[in-house]
Formats: sequence, C-alpha cells, structure tokens
Amino acid sequence: MVSELIYWHKTKIQSKYIIELKIQSVAKTYKYPHGIRYSLVCINSKSQDKILFDNHYPKGSHIHICDKEISYDFVSYDQLIDDFKKLVFDNFGVLI
Repeated sequence: MVSELIYWHKTKIQSKYIIELKIQSVAKTYKYPHGIRYSLVCINSKSQDKILFDNHYPKGSHIHICDKEISYDFVSYDQLIDDFKKLVFDNFGVLI
C-alpha cells in the first residue's frame, strides 16, 4: 500500500509521557474509507497507562484508554488531533 506522511510528531513530556502522532494518506478502500491511516499514542512510561487512537483493519476507528476500547467517529485529521490532545489532558493532565 502506497502512503504519504501527512503529519508526524514524537516527543517525551515530563520525562515520563511518550507521545507519537502519525497520520498517513492512503488510497480510499474498504479498509480505510477516509483515505487516512493513523496512530496517535500517549504512554505513561512509569505506569504503562496509555491512550491510543488508531484505525487498523478490521476494527476501524477506535480508541484505547488503558485497558478499555471504544469506537471513534473520524471526522478529519485536525479534529482527530484535537480529540487526542483533549483526551490526554483529561486523563493524564498533560498538555501536548
């Protein structure tokens, strides 16, 4: 599958939170109906708690919050980043 990197950012915050956001443009298919493949991750390296947004096939868009998994309605990659930042702040108190 040919893909083009749209957005990538990786950093460590407060010497404990590892953040990586990766968004790629891909061909629109039944696996990726929006033409976007993404993985946005925040891991607390001390406790291993995590927040992860991804859209791998066959699950589609969904969120992992620690051990819970919930579906996510993808709108745009700008909204995706905003939603990720809000969830990280709400759960970990960390500003990205």
